Amino acid sequence: MTTTAFAADKAAVLSNYADIAEAGYSDSLSTAKVLQAAVEALIAEPSAENLEAAKSAWLAARVPYQQTEVFRFGNAIVDDWEGKVNAWPLDEGLIDYVDASYGGATDENPLAALNVVANANFELSGNAIDASQITPALLADTLHEADEVESNVATGYHAIEFLLWGQDLNGTEHGAGARAWSDYALGEACTNGNCDRRGGYLKAATDLLVADLTWMAAQWADGGEARETVLADETAGITAILTGMGSLSYGEQAGERMKLGLMLMDPEEEHDCFSDNTHNSHYYDGLGIQNVYTGEYVRVDGSIVSGASVSDLVAAADPALDAELNGKLSTTMKALGRIKSAAEAGLSYDQMLGQGNPGEALVQGSIDGLVDQTRAIERVVAVLGLNGVEFEGSDSLDNPGAVFE
Repeated sequence: MTTTAFAADKAAVLSNYADIAEAGYSDSLSTAKVLQAAVEALIAEPSAENLEAAKSAWLAARVPYQQTEVFRFGNAIVDDWEGKVNAWPLDEGLIDYVDASYGGATDENPLAALNVVANANFELSGNAIDASQITPALLADTLHEADEVESNVATGYHAIEFLLWGQDLNGTEHGAGARAWSDYALGEACTNGNCDRRGGYLKAATDLLVADLTWMAAQWADGGEARETVLADETAGITAILTGMGSLSYGEQAGERMKLGLMLMDPEEEHDCFSDNTHNSHYYDGLGIQNVYTGEYVRVDGSIVSGASVSDLVAAADPALDAELNGKLSTTMKALGRIKSAAEAGLSYDQMLGQGNPGEALVQGSIDGLVDQTRAIERVVAVLGLNGVEFEGSDSLDNPGAVFE
């Protein structure tokens, strides 16, 4: 889109931003429905082939969803909701069996090894809980963030990921989780017990994900609350766009999702830690930021949503800054692409977090690119005359010593 076509037309920028959000969440919903069908097939006819099909559907579902994360932070309706579908890291022992090395309950989380799959009745916050039927309501209303502990993640993509892959016990060596298909088998073929309840949990979590995405897609459709809020105030709307870009770029992705894991050399800090899909998770987060700035999104069917963009606004006010930020966004995507290429060639992301390997430089290069583009986003805020814009920070970037305290 030319920089002159929509120069200083904030209303058009916000409308296209909402269109991209609607498309992204609609794509997330459609791919989640494919996942839902694959999960139902796995439960109906457990097999190695059906487990692999469900895993493949989960991986495909992550591609559009990760590109929507840029709508967080600046849009309260998204930020308040996001924890239902993408919270991490999680204490997976809350959900199902874990290896002995995982440990048990801790002072920080007494429910860390609750294992709902194995226990139809348990006590929570002094109340007796009947979990004989594992339902979406049980997961959402009782288990998720139980006792107000953030790592009690009972719902969303990562709960489903754990149920499909199982724990990744390889540390910083190559290899993802290796859950056997027979964990869903019935009768004597069942491994690790409670296969019917494990299938029930997987189905409930997947059904809930579809319901949550249905709700969010509707918020960005014509007349939806998210769309109407963005369009109601042009200054607040542009502020929301840049807040989302800067916060995801800096504190969330560069800091919490990348630098922290690199500092701790801890694969538990991987975003998609069970599936070893973190290279894609990071890549599509970065692409989401670029999408919003340039006003263009490629849908899962190959069609393109495009129109007026923040880039147009910046080009009208300061062409050199617009060129600079577009260049920095491209540089970051190249760096994230290097991580993706290396992982697809066999150097998995958790290996990159180990000390003294070539992957360290790849991860740090992407962190540097994300931080660098954030500095340009800050200058965009100033050029557009916006006030009170604050980006999310991270101790790993702002106060590294605090990470080890």
